[in-house]
Amino acid sequence: MALSFCGNDRGSNAYSVDNGVLDNGCFVDALNLVPHVFLLFITFPILFIGWGSQSSKVQIHHNTWLHFPGHNLRWILTFTLLFVHVCEIAEGIVSNTQMESNHLHLFMPALMGFIAATTSVVYYHNIETANFPKLLLALFIYWILAFITKMIKLWKFAEASLGVQHLRFCITALLVVLYGLLMAVEINVIRVRKYVFFANPQRVKPPEDLQDLGVRFLQPFVNLLSKATYWWMNPLIIGAHKRPIELKKIGKLPIAMRALTNYLRLKDSYEEQRQNTEDPEKSPSIWKSMYRAFGGSILLSSTFRYMADLLGFAGPLCISGIVEHLNNSTEIDKTNKTGNMTFGVYFMSSTELLQNTSVLAVLLFLALVLQRTFLQASYYVTIETGINLRGALLAMIYNKILRLSTSNMSMGEMTLGQINNLVAIETNQLMWFLFLCPNLWAMPVQIIMGVILLYYLLGDSALIGAGVILLLAPVQYLIATKLADTQKSTLDYSTDRLKKTTEILKGIKLLKLYAWENIFCDRVEETRGKELTSLKTFALYTSMSIFLNAAIPIAAVLATFVTHAYIEEVRLSPAKAFASLALFHILVTPLFLLSTVVRFAVKALVSVQKLSEFLQSDEIGDDSWRNGDMSMPLEVGKKYKYQGDTKAINRKGRYRMDNYEQPMRRQLRPTETEDVAVQVNDGFFTWGSNLSTLSDINIRIPTGQLTMIVGQVGCGKSSLLLAMLGEMQTISGKVFWSKMPDCEILFDGNISGHDTELSHEDRSKNRYSVAYATQKSWLLNATVEENITFGSPFNKQRYKAVIDACSLQPDIDLLPFGDQTEIGERGINLSGGQRQRICVARALYQNTNIVFLDDPFSALDIHLSDHLMQEGILKFLQDDKRTLVLVTHKLQYLIHADWIIAMKDGSVLREGTLKDIQTHDVELYEHWKTLMNRHDQELEKDTELESQTTLERKTLRRAFYSREAKNQIDDEDEEEEVEEDEDDNMSTTTSRRSKIPWKMCCRYLSSGGFLMVFLMVSSKLAKHSVMVAIDYWLAAWTSSNQIPADYFVNGTNYTKNYDATQIAEHRSYVPVFIILCGAAIALCLITSLTVEFLGVAAATNLHHDLLNKIIHAPIRFFDVTPLGQILNRFSADTNIIDQHIPPTLESLTRSTLLCLSAIGVIAFVTPAFLIALVPLAVAFYFIQKYFRVASKDLQDLDDSTQLPLLCHFSETAEGLTTIRAFRHEARFKQRMLELTDTNNTAYLFLSAANRWLEVRTDYLGAVIVLTAAVAAIWTSSQSGLVGLGLTYALTVTNYLNWVVRNLADLEVQMAAVKKVNSFLSTESENYEGSMDVSQVPEDWPQHGEIKIHDLCVRYDCLLKPVLKHVNAHINPGQKVGICGRTGSGKSSLSLAFFNMVDVFEGKIVIDGIDICKLPLQTLRSRLSIILQDPVLFSGSIRLNLDPECTCSDDRLWEALEIAQLKNMVKALPGGLDAVVTEGGENFSVGQRQLFCLARAFVRKSSILIMDEATASIDMATENILQKVVMTAFADRTVVTIAHLVSSILEAEQVLVFSSGILVECDSAPNLLAQEDSLFSILVRTHK
Repeated sequence: MALSFCGNDRGSNAYSVDNGVLDNGCFVDALNLVPHVFLLFITFPILFIGWGSQSSKVQIHHNTWLHFPGHNLRWILTFTLLFVHVCEIAEGIVSNTQMESNHLHLFMPALMGFIAATTSVVYYHNIETANFPKLLLALFIYWILAFITKMIKLWKFAEASLGVQHLRFCITALLVVLYGLLMAVEINVIRVRKYVFFANPQRVKPPEDLQDLGVRFLQPFVNLLSKATYWWMNPLIIGAHKRPIELKKIGKLPIAMRALTNYLRLKDSYEEQRQNTEDPEKSPSIWKSMYRAFGGSILLSSTFRYMADLLGFAGPLCISGIVEHLNNSTEIDKTNKTGNMTFGVYFMSSTELLQNTSVLAVLLFLALVLQRTFLQASYYVTIETGINLRGALLAMIYNKILRLSTSNMSMGEMTLGQINNLVAIETNQLMWFLFLCPNLWAMPVQIIMGVILLYYLLGDSALIGAGVILLLAPVQYLIATKLADTQKSTLDYSTDRLKKTTEILKGIKLLKLYAWENIFCDRVEETRGKELTSLKTFALYTSMSIFLNAAIPIAAVLATFVTHAYIEEVRLSPAKAFASLALFHILVTPLFLLSTVVRFAVKALVSVQKLSEFLQSDEIGDDSWRNGDMSMPLEVGKKYKYQGDTKAINRKGRYRMDNYEQPMRRQLRPTETEDVAVQVNDGFFTWGSNLSTLSDINIRIPTGQLTMIVGQVGCGKSSLLLAMLGEMQTISGKVFWSKMPDCEILFDGNISGHDTELSHEDRSKNRYSVAYATQKSWLLNATVEENITFGSPFNKQRYKAVIDACSLQPDIDLLPFGDQTEIGERGINLSGGQRQRICVARALYQNTNIVFLDDPFSALDIHLSDHLMQEGILKFLQDDKRTLVLVTHKLQYLIHADWIIAMKDGSVLREGTLKDIQTHDVELYEHWKTLMNRHDQELEKDTELESQTTLERKTLRRAFYSREAKNQIDDEDEEEEVEEDEDDNMSTTTSRRSKIPWKMCCRYLSSGGFLMVFLMVSSKLAKHSVMVAIDYWLAAWTSSNQIPADYFVNGTNYTKNYDATQIAEHRSYVPVFIILCGAAIALCLITSLTVEFLGVAAATNLHHDLLNKIIHAPIRFFDVTPLGQILNRFSADTNIIDQHIPPTLESLTRSTLLCLSAIGVIAFVTPAFLIALVPLAVAFYFIQKYFRVASKDLQDLDDSTQLPLLCHFSETAEGLTTIRAFRHEARFKQRMLELTDTNNTAYLFLSAANRWLEVRTDYLGAVIVLTAAVAAIWTSSQSGLVGLGLTYALTVTNYLNWVVRNLADLEVQMAAVKKVNSFLSTESENYEGSMDVSQVPEDWPQHGEIKIHDLCVRYDCLLKPVLKHVNAHINPGQKVGICGRTGSGKSSLSLAFFNMVDVFEGKIVIDGIDICKLPLQTLRSRLSIILQDPVLFSGSIRLNLDPECTCSDDRLWEALEIAQLKNMVKALPGGLDAVVTEGGENFSVGQRQLFCLARAFVRKSSILIMDEATASIDMATENILQKVVMTAFADRTVVTIAHLVSSILEAEQVLVFSSGILVECDSAPNLLAQEDSLFSILVRTHK
């Protein structure tokens, strides 16, 4: 009977119970089986029934995940129990090998215990999910039974005087403790939940956030196993394959992680410090507040980190054990068996168990799994804390922004840039610091432990190796700081380059018309050259850092082993060699990271410094005076319960919306008279300095009337408004606001979101929501409608009235989506006037009693101003009896004012009605009168001109017309794609999403140059081969000198001389070892350099090609491609190609090759491993495939949610006064919290997905180690090689997840190459032409004769022609006018002269040469044009007139004199070399237009084309222009394209176009003579 429960050794009576039943060891073991079997019998039916019913129900929703008390403790105890059971099984099996026959009772009960423990936790999880605690009784009974049976066993062991030195005794004692603890946990559940033995069980509700179905981030709610392995992420990550992850899918954050919760935590600890300090000046420390708010999580994470680090050292030790015992495992001495036989079985000591190689292999596996789980848990906790901290800091900064004093912003102490940096950079720096901070205290411990272990293995020589590592660490730190500096300088250059590129793109039309594109292209290339030099330095430092990283361990190993060979008497055994090799690998990581962490710590210190300075900056004064009583600060998210006494009034108010007639008046203060809305007494106000900006202000604003504030520029009109709004600092004096009638309170629809009951304070807070339109318009990044309603409820009738009053309808009709179009920074750019009208509309729409308008007419033309005054201000606001304060320069409106305040130099000059002023201050009145007359003259001139508004609308229309055409083409392409997809099944879409963009990788590498690619590939392969060779040599070296065992037996006399020869042989391995290590170090240097410089080469070529392609693209390309999109290629995408792809590529190739070489080595050592490799490879393939898709989506979400957040901050900082005047702080805070949470959700999911991947790849790595170890033990190969294989297997675990992470990153980054590449395929203009330059006469065109034959022109071969069959003849020196309605093709003709558009039929012949045959450069450099919008480039005046530097100074001065600019330029510092700022902003529009004229004159061409050149300038400048054209260009051909017919009445020939056809062609007087000619109709309508 080979298998029997109690064994049948000879002479043993295993089944006898003579000494008493319990004294038979076998019976006690059998007794231990009972509880386990009991549990299995009870739970299996329940589980099956449960599962059966569950599958029929829909999957239970996660809101039932109620944790029973002691949930985590139970999981931890169960896992420990499982581990102890594994030890017990191992101990039983190993003991069993010492017996003559098989004793099943040694390991069978332990195996059943293992199964029962597993079942118990599965059963518990199902009960918990179903929330049915009564069934827990079964577990309770099981724990009691198990506890009792184990107790009996322990008692019997103790009786037989077995003690701690025996392993089985220890295991049994541990089990007793564990069962006891689990019993206690169970009793606690009964105590808390009272589900049995109590009359009324406790009803429990799931946590609040789980009842909210929107919460999808389940990490805090799932059970411990799912927490550790991120199992709950599976549906999300696998689902991403079928359809992309959207914001809806990731839902909301759990309450504990929301920004508000964390903000309150941080703020409380911050304020607490403020209260506890004696010194009020001392600012609270942000560090302390952070520690108080988030210290717990950091400690938890550090604990995990320490456990992971300590478990990390188990790897090398297990390897050394396995290698050491591999050879002598066969010869376990049977001599020491005696004395350990009790109960007829063998009892072993714990050291004996650890000498068994199979046991060590399993232990190694478990240690790896645990270490990785702890490590990922530590990462996750720090990341979650970091995100929480960032949310809290953002909320803190935002609250501070809302309270910043305006003077701070305007005096330039706090710039927008600083605030944006705080939000975008400093908070992220702190978050990153938090991610890395556990490393700060974990790393030193890790390093010290590593060095101690090395010393224990190798003795003194280990210290030398460690010394090498420590000496090189500062070098790394140095390089890291250098890297940061270089990055800064690179950034400066790239900003400069971007500025130049933007300028080129904005003025591209002019550059092409003047054939200057190459000159400006060279300017960009020059800056790019500097940037590349800086990039090369960056690449050099990066490659040094990578090189050091790879070379340090090699150098350390070299130093250690060589010195060991020469110092120590003992030879190196394979076990020690490979254990120390693995230790060196462990040591390198912390040292490499340490430099990074230290750098981040330094940055974090700086960031905190900046933050605390910001939080300490001045705040705006308290508003209590505005309400007459103290206001209660409105904290978002806290609901106050109010008294019920205001309920009635409010309800009444809500139903009496139109009841303006008999408002109930409150008791007024004695200081206030009935009809005053605002009163200022003896006011002295300042903007932060002690000098008062406004002095001695005594004014009153009458209720329900129109008050106008007038005065010269800079006399303090706007400041007066802000002073009344409480934005200025009051030196002395008071501002009183009267109470408003009750029933009008509720017009501000945003008073309260939820509660109808408002407290008194609350009401007074909102009463003074003042509708305020600033001078500098401020728009939100939102739709037009949202900008106007601004958080108030939408009322269609009112909205329509407001839009009509501000005449916005025509503008809205032009927008692609009407009033649902996004405007603002990221949306469509509107012109100044359009923006201003939207701001005024916002003020009109708000239902507030008081409206402040600050110079609303400044950016509007006369017609609009009149309309706004009549319809908006006089009708709309006066009908509502609203109090209106209007600041204006337009004195003609004074007649409408009920009350006038005239200001001068910061004080009030006069106050009263117009009549008062007329009678009392005749001088002032007369002064106003003369000003008004001047206004009237301008008015006449204004009506002549096409108004500014129509122009604005025109530019808007142009922008959209061209974009729509492009969109149509795009849409068609997309539709085709979609149709193709629908034909195929789902598989195509999934495969398309998981493909790696190989094509783009090839494109990228090929732009790096084939030589570099070849160098990189070959050096990489060589390096990895040499690395393997080093380790293989080490294995051969250490295995060579294993001394045969019989030497020790035969006495020691031979060993002396044997030693000498052996040591010589031992040392003969050293030279090769040194050579190999040297080669490896050299190759490390070469590879790191080649990869980085390959990156630089690729970046250089891609940018160069992109720039040239875009600059030489046809003008149509710029019409249809939004400027932002082109700029993105030059900014974001170029940056990715420059700086992000090379390190990713390096890391990817390195980790892939490391993994491959490791797998190769293992397969070489133990070929059996290859069988296990197949399933592992399949698993790995699927993990990476799913992860890459999900990661890309989450990354996109993270990016796309970050932008609105940053924009919200900057737009709040810009519109502070408006937000505070409207009293909308609470709404904006709420919006900020929502945006922060959305971004944090995306980021949390992204990091959880990374953890998901890492846990899985780490477990795969652990399985690889296990299979390698088991294969090695079974095939029992040479011990040195086994050590080699296992050391390599250990490195795989570290690098597998990097392979996937880098793949995912590379995929995202290759999108940049793809975008750039898509632009590289654009067609260039045909610059060559069919004629050679030499055939064109030098002075062509000599006369300027133009013949147009049957000309047909279109913008693109897909579009309709814009000019059809035009025939005309222009004689030399003739002055020709071209006119027609908008869109009739006038401008297209001017472009046709320059061959800028597609001339597909007919031809234009100038002085006998067909222009289509000419090279473009020649053609365009011989003609001149003045465009409608004057374009100047930043640089000098000389550059703007003559970038080619071909003309003498005299010629330039002559041109300036003709353009009437000579005196002005002479007065500028530097004369011709005077600075022109970006876009020529330092000159007026008129001056810019004159510069363009001078530019046309510098080029002495016999043909000048003026394209609506006088549209954007005033009368005076226009007269100069006309005069110059008549005199200076007397002998040249001038073609004028006119939008105002009046400017071409003197023309010798007029061409009139209508929808692309030339209708009339004659001299102006002749055409005017014909009554019904189109020309005369145009002249009549325009006059």
